[in-house]
Amino acid sequence: MSILMVRHEVVKAQIASLLTAWGMAPDQVETTSTVMADADLRGIDTHGISMMPVYDERRRNNTVTIDAKVAIVAETPVSVLVDGGGGLGYVPSVMAMNRAISIAKAGGVCVAAVRNSNHFGAAGYYTRMAAEQGVIGMSATSASAPRVVPTFGAEQRLGTDPISFAAPARRNPPFVLDMATSTVASGKIRNAATEGREVPIGWMTDRDGRPTTNAREAYYEGGMHTPLGGTPELSSHKGYGLAAMVNILTTCLAGGSLVTAPDHPHRTPGSMELAHFFLAIDPGLFRERSAFEDTLDQFIDDLHATKPVDPAQPVLVAGDPEEKKKQTRLVEGIPVPPGLAGKIQGLAEAAGVPYLLAG
Repeated sequence: MSILMVRHEVVKAQIASLLTAWGMAPDQVETTSTVMADADLRGIDTHGISMMPVYDERRRNNTVTIDAKVAIVAETPVSVLVDGGGGLGYVPSVMAMNRAISIAKAGGVCVAAVRNSNHFGAAGYYTRMAAEQGVIGMSATSASAPRVVPTFGAEQRLGTDPISFAAPARRNPPFVLDMATSTVASGKIRNAATEGREVPIGWMTDRDGRPTTNAREAYYEGGMHTPLGGTPELSSHKGYGLAAMVNILTTCLAGGSLVTAPDHPHRTPGSMELAHFFLAIDPGLFRERSAFEDTLDQFIDDLHATKPVDPAQPVLVAGDPEEKKKQTRLVEGIPVPPGLAGKIQGLAEAAGVPYLLAG
């Protein structure tokens, strides 16, 4: 089977049809499918439609509540706390960041947290929400499973624990950093395992701590992710420290299931008890917003003007690859490999909805 090239709106519609069949409310379907399809559009293939088989497994195992009740449960002039109701993290995260942006634009700054949640997709979506409204944004999330081994450790104790930062410019697209604190996002290894591909050396070890390129062995047979840096010699302690920081800002701050707990994330039926963190800062606290954006534009221009090693590969800044991928995929479509396409077709048949990806 060949790779399918599927229009963005079709990918979104396929996600929406499955979520609807599973019992999600229409407004939540719209938000969730929008964020997920945006990840695919920007080349973040680990966080789009490829997550649907994972979500199906979680709903059948009662570790996610598809028809979750999401609500703001506490608010001050500088903070917001949202309860995700055990559901997927997209709706509570959009709610939290929207409220944080509104408060920050009025008062300068807002910290928001979400508790009692699940996977929230690509962290950069929420920081882009802030940047698109002229506000600096940060986001982070705890993870569903311990996959990452701490520096000098021999067992998994951390998640991939992503973090994102975005800032608005005037002429350039926003600066958007979106990264796992592991050497590579777990979904890249999952997708490689699905398609029977190998992964580069340094991404993971086998269950005994030996480097491996076998994606299936790495993902499904007890392998361990490495912290950002890969080895102590290459400063893996930095990725390890960032992962710990993310867990402090999410689980410790908002309350949830620690990734180090023996029963994580199965303490509460219907919820993985993940937690998310959001920060919104109005640059106008310190100077004119336009002056901030002009300075950032100059900084981005200076970075782009850096002499490259290879003229065919110019220097990029955070957010460039995703923006370029979006423009390409709006024209050419989103690639769906055969292994994933087969899984989505199976989900559609089981849910009694049309399989849309084949056209």
